[in-house]
Amino acid sequence: MAGKIDNSMRGMIGRSAAGVLAVATGTYNNVQALHAPVLVLNASYEPINVCAARRAIVLVLKGVAMAEEENGHFLHAARVAMRVPSVIRLLEYRRIPHQTRALSRKNILLRDRNTCQYCLIALASGELTLDHVIPRSRGGSSTWENLVACCHPCNRHKGNHTPIEAGMKLAREPRAFNLHTSRHIMRLMGRSDDKWRKYLFY
Repeated sequence: MAGKIDNSMRGMIGRSAAGVLAVATGTYNNVQALHAPVLVLNASYEPINVCAARRAIVLVLKGVAMAEEENGHFLHAARVAMRVPSVIRLLEYRRIPHQTRALSRKNILLRDRNTCQYCLIALASGELTLDHVIPRSRGGSSTWENLVACCHPCNRHKGNHTPIEAGMKLAREPRAFNLHTSRHIMRLMGRSDDKWRKYLFY
């Protein structure tokens, strides 16, 4: 049953959760399982984050969260096999501020789904740059509303111009990466895991 920890696992919790995981990382399958994405719910069942299975297991072992769904895999340690969670829920409600993401290149690309906001071509992170919609040399600031993912050809074509001057059009108005946007990313990530779906349309 999801969320339960058997007696042999409880005995291991006396050690640190990191120690338990260290025992379980000896095989290729375990290493892969520890990097699987896990949906994190608030105590109210509201989706608030996505983390790696390793982090989710630590939260469960420490009694901070409980597993609501499992992904069908087992994490094999020396004396125990633990089900790997797919969805966990925090046991205490956490207040989540409206602005949940720091302004960074990684988060701009995540918000824009690694897609150039001018030509709509999806690329690997290393093939994208950030474009200031209003160029910095013309007073444009480095904010959520003025930074977009951009491929190098579009960036060169736009140069030191505004999109209108360069004859280019933004795919969408850039906005801050807020909780609603985070849920949208979770929905995209959850397409491969049916167990997420009933929680993502909170």
